[in-house]
Amino acid sequence: MTRQPSPESDAAPGLEARVGRLEAQVATLADALRALAHGLESTPAEGTPPEETARGARLARELLLSQDL
Repeated sequence: MTRQPSPESDAAPGLEARVGRLEAQVATLADALRALAHGLESTPAEGTPPEETARGARLARELLLSQDL
């Protein structure tokens, strides 16, 4: 009697790839959020220099584009 492979064993590599991709996307989103927060992190009394805000936004955008997000 031959043993039939279970559907789970066939799905596992695809599932692992999807989970890996999701993990990479979440890491990229966290990096983008960190870049945005850094660009806006000065206190309201200090004010945020426009160059710093623009730099954070640009870095966040580049991170997202690098992962096709």
